[in-house]
Amino acid sequence: MVGVTEAYVESIDREGRGVARHEGKAIFIDGALPGETVDYTPYRRKESYELAQISAILKPSAARIEPKCQWFGRCGGCSMQHVDIRTQVAAKQRVLEDALWHIGKVRSDRMLSPVIGPGWGYRHRARLSVRLVPKKGGVLVGFHERKSSYVADMTSCEILPPAISALIPSLRELVGKLTIRDRLPQIEVSIGEELTILVMRILAAPSSVDEDLLRQFAELHAVSIWLQVKGPETAKPFWPASTQSLSYSVPEYGVRIDFLPTDFTQVNHSVNRILIRRAMGLLQARAGDRVADFFCGIGNFTLPIASLGAHVLGIEGSANLVDRAKANAVSNGLGELARFDVANLFDADACRKLLDNAGPLDKILIDPPREGALELIRAIGESGELGRPERIVYVSCDPATLARDAGVLTQTQGYVLNAAGVVNMFPQTSHVESIAVFDRE
Repeated sequence: MVGVTEAYVESIDREGRGVARHEGKAIFIDGALPGETVDYTPYRRKESYELAQISAILKPSAARIEPKCQWFGRCGGCSMQHVDIRTQVAAKQRVLEDALWHIGKVRSDRMLSPVIGPGWGYRHRARLSVRLVPKKGGVLVGFHERKSSYVADMTSCEILPPAISALIPSLRELVGKLTIRDRLPQIEVSIGEELTILVMRILAAPSSVDEDLLRQFAELHAVSIWLQVKGPETAKPFWPASTQSLSYSVPEYGVRIDFLPTDFTQVNHSVNRILIRRAMGLLQARAGDRVADFFCGIGNFTLPIASLGAHVLGIEGSANLVDRAKANAVSNGLGELARFDVANLFDADACRKLLDNAGPLDKILIDPPREGALELIRAIGESGELGRPERIVYVSCDPATLARDAGVLTQTQGYVLNAAGVVNMFPQTSHVESIAVFDRE
């Protein structure tokens, strides 16, 4: 076959693609696994690498399994359902180790056991796209197709909780009946322990007929429907009209955290509880310690830290999230131990001022977005001996920025990377979350 080449797959990259070598080039092969021999066909050629798809699997890996979801391969929501869960986690651990070394030039003194939870039905937050596609029979609701802006033609999802997966056909039918069916591009699913909210992004006001249909749907399926006309701050309850908070609990620390459906929260409640336990174990905050929790959000780590008796300062860039965190501290009886403030943690001057005002800190927890925490890390190094905490626990959703920041901490600021490990927050995907602990030399 023209353009087909045989290759042995050596490893897997951070996008879940098999990596092979041919004539000095790196070949990234969609769906290929380490140890496999495959025929591949390139679909993009560059000077130093090629992107390719499998033409045939000549020798399969023992880790290859049958994907559970019938839409796998078309839907872009998952990339690793064809890999057994142990191999998924091992691949993510290698991505983390490679990033730490190749980007940060640092190796961890020890690798932590991975944080693992349920492999299916775990996703308690999801942003579903909606499109009216007459050629495919009407309205589609789901994730985007793989490598495409089109919406996948799907009627179920194995990573959503079963009750929400079962709602997809009903949502397609509901939107198809609305007069604004072509003015509703997105449905955001947010699930608490006692309530599910569907936030419908609308570009036009619903008619009275639409409103009746939405009410009927909410009552039939025991969900709350919110409408959002612009940004997340415009999301408001539609039916039932009364506002009931979403929440999740962290029983080990006696904490219950309330949140709004558009707030950032971890998508995987089970793994989040394990992650909090791991973070508390690594931080080792004690009664009377002075601790800072940077990028604290609604208090996911702040409140468990305070429950241990430490005095903790939570810092977040969003005033709305800080308001929620303050309310959560009060409702959990932790208002005296946990205080919060708003600051731009991507601004160098703001970070320096914040650390100067905070005074001496015993320990720090950092949980930044994908951009990492470079300005904050630099400010810690500039804050003098008293401003440098004895321990830093860093929770990361991007191994590259963690590695970059780890390099700064270990090479210029006198910290040692004591331990690191992966957190399988998103099973069946190639997304790598991790946690690392740094100790002052």
